[in-house]
Amino acid sequence: MFKHVAWSLVMALPLALSAAPAHKILFFSKSSGFEHSVISWKAGKPSLADKVFLDLGTKHPWTFEFSKDGSKFSPEYLAKFDTVIFYTTGDLTTTGADGEPAMTPEGKKALFDYVRNGKGFIGLHSATDTFHTGKNTGLVATDDKDAYICMIGAEFIGHGEQQVATNKVTDPKFPGLEKAGASFSFLEEWYSLINFNPDLHAITVIEPATMKGNDYNRPPFPTTWARQEGKGRVFYTAMGHRDDIWTNPIFQDILVGAIRWTTGDVKADISPNLKQVAPDAATGPQPAK
Repeated sequence: MFKHVAWSLVMALPLALSAAPAHKILFFSKSSGFEHSVISWKAGKPSLADKVFLDLGTKHPWTFEFSKDGSKFSPEYLAKFDTVIFYTTGDLTTTGADGEPAMTPEGKKALFDYVRNGKGFIGLHSATDTFHTGKNTGLVATDDKDAYICMIGAEFIGHGEQQVATNKVTDPKFPGLEKAGASFSFLEEWYSLINFNPDLHAITVIEPATMKGNDYNRPPFPTTWARQEGKGRVFYTAMGHRDDIWTNPIFQDILVGAIRWTTGDVKADISPNLKQVAPDAATGPQPAK
């Protein structure tokens, strides 16, 4: 199994390359549910996502720790990091599919306290397929939302076949979106999402009208957003399933912008705008006629 400690010397390189203070970032990729290939540790080697973050760390004053061990979560452990990045699935308080140690309920609370007290949280792709609402596993909209869903801002409900879809950039001034243009289109596994937190600041909104599959038979809805959680900064993007997305310059710019914002290196206006840019986002997928 790949251990982050084996890469400590590599990850320390940015300290020598920049006089700026380094941020330490946790990339947590436990999969209590389905494990995506981009975060899988194969034959003891780092995942594709790990390699991308390591490369970004050579260009910015960042060091990364990579973990799938949920049992480490505590106030003391999280205090080492400026931002935590989740690429996760399922109920992380259970061992689940990957067999890695589970997060305790106290560890889950420590995550919320960490963010609310002023730190950063970034969710990627299946981070919304994590800690689903109640016993329905997120398959219907409900007001009884898990605290994690409230924090991240929405909940995965399903996806259709991988396809090209257009995302409108609703905030081109947000860090990392300056070069994305008015819209962009990628081949990706696009999530259909529900239970949007009304205080979201939507950054990209998907246009489902031309998409195939009942999961997208619905009005436009956000796929990238930011919000405030207490004193902390929360960012999410639904992208990140495919290998080629991780090497896409627009996606990498979005990652860099998210890290810079959640670590507090740059500021952004994250006033709630959901009603303005995706007023019918709460209308979930509709049955085929």
